[in-house]
Formats: sequence, structure tokens, C-alpha cells
Amino acid sequence: MTYRLGIDIGGTFTDLVLLEEQTGNLFFGKTLTTYDNPANGILKGTTELLEKRGITASQVRNIVHGTTLVTNAVIERRGAKTGLITTKGFEDVLEIGRELRYDIYDIFLTVPEPLVPRNLRLGVAERIDFQGNIITPLDLPAVETQVDKLVAEGCQSIAVCFLQSFTNPTHERAVGDFIKQKYPNIYVSLSVDVMPEIREYERASATAMNAYVQPITDQYLSNLRDRLHALGFGGTIEIMISSGRLTTLDGARKTPIQLLESGPAGGTMAGVFYGKLTGIKDLLAFDMGGTTAKASMIFNLKPEITNQFEAARVMRFKKGSGLPVRIPVIDMIEIGAGGGSIAYVDKLGLLRVGPESAASEPGPACYGRGGTRPTVTDTDLVLGYLNPDYFLGGTMQLDLEAARTAIDQHIAKPLNISIEAAAMGVHRIVNENMANAARVHILEKGHDPRLYSMTAFGGAGPVHAFGVARLLGSPQVVVPVGSGVLSALGFLVSPVANESIRSYVCSMNTIDWQRLNGYLAEMEAEGLAFLEQAGVVDLPITIARVADMRYSGQGHEISVEIPDGVLLQNSALKIEENFKKEYHLRYGKLIEGIGIEAVTWRVVVSGPVPEVIPRQVVATSQNSEHALKGYRKVLLAGEPLASNVPVYGRYDLQVGDSFDGPAVIEEIECTFVVGTNATVRIDEFRNIVVEMH
Repeated sequence: MTYRLGIDIGGTFTDLVLLEEQTGNLFFGKTLTTYDNPANGILKGTTELLEKRGITASQVRNIVHGTTLVTNAVIERRGAKTGLITTKGFEDVLEIGRELRYDIYDIFLTVPEPLVPRNLRLGVAERIDFQGNIITPLDLPAVETQVDKLVAEGCQSIAVCFLQSFTNPTHERAVGDFIKQKYPNIYVSLSVDVMPEIREYERASATAMNAYVQPITDQYLSNLRDRLHALGFGGTIEIMISSGRLTTLDGARKTPIQLLESGPAGGTMAGVFYGKLTGIKDLLAFDMGGTTAKASMIFNLKPEITNQFEAARVMRFKKGSGLPVRIPVIDMIEIGAGGGSIAYVDKLGLLRVGPESAASEPGPACYGRGGTRPTVTDTDLVLGYLNPDYFLGGTMQLDLEAARTAIDQHIAKPLNISIEAAAMGVHRIVNENMANAARVHILEKGHDPRLYSMTAFGGAGPVHAFGVARLLGSPQVVVPVGSGVLSALGFLVSPVANESIRSYVCSMNTIDWQRLNGYLAEMEAEGLAFLEQAGVVDLPITIARVADMRYSGQGHEISVEIPDGVLLQNSALKIEENFKKEYHLRYGKLIEGIGIEAVTWRVVVSGPVPEVIPRQVVATSQNSEHALKGYRKVLLAGEPLASNVPVYGRYDLQVGDSFDGPAVIEEIECTFVVGTNATVRIDEFRNIVVEMH
């Protein structure tokens, strides 16, 4: 037997999914994330999972990994000392930005500090025009002088971003070659490799961020590879990137900025996988882990991909308060708190939840690891949703009295209410906040949230999914087997892919079709070469082409599919038709009498999507009657008093089983809480499907 292993490092837990390729059998593992060195948690979890199943590391053919390392490094400012070489006169572009205010009424507005300080941003003489013609040759002596200064200042990494390099990369390539020859130990990031498209601020920001995190990412991935090899693993390692695609280990080391939303992207791709499996085309993927909750739309079995993304926001929910990164990323919105988010009473006497998190160190009060402040997990335990003796399958005991004490001290007594009322207050606030944010996210895309079923995952997701779905008016909730580690499973059902980019701004009436076809052919060749290097050969390959388009005079674009094959003059009609269809879907109207133009062209070359029919082999019986474990006092939202609610063991539920809510369904990685006025059934793939009445 051969195996594939998915590993997802989250803010609280590191999740593992082992797939037996010949049978589709799934085996799950979960261990606390080790912050000092995340690789320690990976090695611990991998060793435990393999030993438990009697499998050797040499039997694992492929490992797919997702990590929060890059995001955390940017947020916590733990990257390398970085310098920037740019066109003379544009050294302050990272500081000036777009001069937009994310809150026009805040006179004390705070903006994020650039990752590269002013004294390490140096300019050199060069200039290329918008068509790629060299106006001012690159001043190589100045390049040497400025690079020497940065190295003398102790820079470990250097970003290079020239004004019009996306039209002609010659000058950036020359600087990159010079640095590599003179200082081979210095990391180099070129904007033509990171984000070769128009808009110098966003391109400089992305390139500086890539340079900032490249040394620590390279060292982490190299160390992880070596330690896995020491275990006896000799297969390939692939990395999940923000767009829901996989890249190679070398690809991730070269452009680690692609890993910013690595873990959450896996959850969305798992949602796509289960949408295909169950025949549900429109889904809201709801991911609630230990630190945050996120949601993403899956429309017609496709995730929403955007190129508008921000990292390290000063104000967590304020768009425009972060560092812009124009990379392809699944359009996920952070909609609320996670299981470890801390609840408190603010100075106005109002109950609040998050954004501060107890994470895994010290963790919620009920973990017994030193935490004393109440978290969402503590309130879920007090409400009866969690079993203190069966958390993580009984491998971790929860302290109910510690949770009650924390809630009493920090919430119940300050508000002069009971512990149960305080816990329900936290629960309802969390659900309402998440439902409101998810509703707005779907409506902004021009869709009706009442038409979207929900798939729930993450360690805390199934506990809150029913309540959030009820508030949204969702028709169904689908909770797959192993939903507590579903992001790691998403890694195993995602394709290896490459996206190439060219900016060519032109009106649909004046396109140079020969030039455009040349760009498209180049990008397709780049993608095919990448797949060949990744070992994806003699397999079905998919090529998708899109253009970022807008009405002339607009400042933002939407992505539009463009036809396959060689494009000719008559192709413009089809492209314009696709643009109008997409624009009307998003905004409900069209603008007559205004020309349409394309800004950036993209080609995605993908390998095949792995075909998996998931099976979990931990059923303890073949008798549905054994699934009912007993009854537990549970306080449900909207109910005045706690009541005895049936508790089912997930692994003893059989295909075709059906019963009405309320109910609590327990499995090792998570717990699913079902409220009233709902019917639960187990489908042919052993997914829990809840029909809302």
C-alpha cells in the first residue's frame, strides 16, 4: 500500500490526514501546534499517526503541507532584515501607497509600517516606458554601490522592483544576476517573478513581503524536508498556496508569499470536493478553528478567486488597513472568532469576543495549561456542547470547573448574570457576528445567502455551524467525516498548478492580437514547463485563461474568462459578452456608451484533480443502535432551560440513518451540535447532512 499525507498547521492544532491511495481509506491525526518550531509538531503528529496504523514513512509517497508561517511572520514582524532596490525617485512608494483612508472619520488613523524602513530603500537610475522600450539604461555602478550599502547594513534579503519592469524585465534580471554573483548567500526577490503586473505600489509591496519572509520560509521548508527524510520518507513534498492549488517545494521557497492563505485555502478546496461528491453546486465553506473563523463562497463548484488581498491589517476587519498583495487567493473573509478567542466585558459594560486568542499556549481555561480567561471553547463546554471526557477522542481531558470559574469571574459577576446566561451570551454573539459577516460577503457578490448550503469544518466549526446556518437561512448543512481536520484533506484533493501573468493594457477595439497571442503562448509554455518539473507528465492537463477587465476610466477590474485557442478580431465579441455577463451578475447593471478594456491576462495550467472516494475505517460496530451513546444536559440557543439531548457516536452511524434534532454527534476531531426543527441523515459517503425546516 502507498499513502499520501496532508498536514495543516493551524493557530492551535496541527491536523493530519493520511490517505490510503488504493482504497480511499482515511486516517486522521491532531496534535497541538508547537510555536517555537512548527516542524516539531509535524514530526510528532506524523510519527504518532504512522505508528498507530503500523505504517512506515517509506510507504508515504507524497506529503502536502499548508502552514500559517508566512502570515504569522508578517503579522508579528518576524521576517528577515530586508532592503529594496527601486527606480530612482520612487524610494517612498511603500510609504505613500495609494493615499487612501480606510476610515475617513478617524483623525488618529494608523497605517501599517512598511516592511522595509526608509534607510534600506535605495534607488538607482533606470527607466523603461509603458511599451517596454529602454529610455534610460540601468546604472550598473550605482547598483553595485547601493547593494553594497544594503549588505553592509546587515540585510539578509533584497527586493528589486523597477517602475515598468513588468513590460521589460531586463533591468531587474541584471540586478538579480549581479547580487547572486557577488553575494550568493543573500536572498533576492524580483518583482517580475513575484507579481509581474501593473501598479507599482502593489507590486513593490508584494515583492518586499516576499523578500521579507523568504529566508525563514526557505530555512523552515529545508529543515522540514531533512527531518522527514530522516524518518525514512523519500517521496515528494508539495505545498498548498493561497489560490487552492499546489506548488513544489522549490516553488514555495522561491515565492513564499503565495503561502499567505495556505491553510484556509485547503478548507475551501475540501468544500469543492464534497460539493462534487454530494451534488451540491453552491456552498458556503465555513471554517472555524482555534483562532479565527473564515468563510468562502463556492459557486457552481468553483471557488471565488480574487487578486485583491491584504496582509497584517492594522484594524482586523477594516479593508484598506493592511499591506496589499496582488496574488491569486481564494476570496475568504474573516467572519469572527475561533474556539480560543477570549470573551470579556469592555469598559462600557458590553460583552465582547476576540480578536485576542488564547491559542494553544496557554489555551482556554478548560485546557488546564495555565489559561485563566474565558474563551469560546470554555463557553461551549459549559453549555454542554462538548464532552470533557471525549475531547480529541478522550486523549485530552477538559476541566469543566476551570471553565465555569473563568466565565464566572470575568463575565457573569461583572454583568450580574448566571454562568449559563454568560456562556449563552458569548455563544450567540459569536454566531450572530459570523452570520452577519457571511451574509454581507455573499450579498456583495450578487448572490442570495438563502440559496447556499453550508459545509462546516475546523475544530470548532461543527459546534457553531447549525446556529450560523439557521441565522443565514441556509437550506442544508453538510459535515463530512473528519471535518475537524478537513483543511488537511483539502490539500490531498487539489491539483498541482501554475499561474502566469502579463499586464497588457488595451481597449477591446485596439488589441494587437498577434502580441496578445504571443503573451498567451508564453504563459502556457511557462505553466507546462512548471508541471513537467513537478513530475506531472502524461496526465490530463487543464488550461484556463482569464483577463482582468473594466470599463474605461474605472480603477478596479473583474476577472473574465476568455476563449481557448488563437484569438482573432472576432474574439473580442465573445470576450465583451463574458465581461458584461460577469459585470451584471456582480453589480446588477451595465454601463452603456463606455468602452471596455483589458488590463492583465492570466493563464492557469493545472494537473489533474486527484480522484478520491473517501472512506473512514474507525467504525466500532455495524449496528446503528449502538450509535446512541446516551443523553446530556445541553442548553440550546433560544431555549430557556437546558434539556436532555441525545448524544450519538459518529463512527457507529450507518449510511441511511435518519433522525430529528436536537442532537449532539461526537467524533474524535470535533463535535456537531444540531438544534431543533431539523432532520439529520447519513448519506452514502457517511457525511452528516442536516435538512433545515
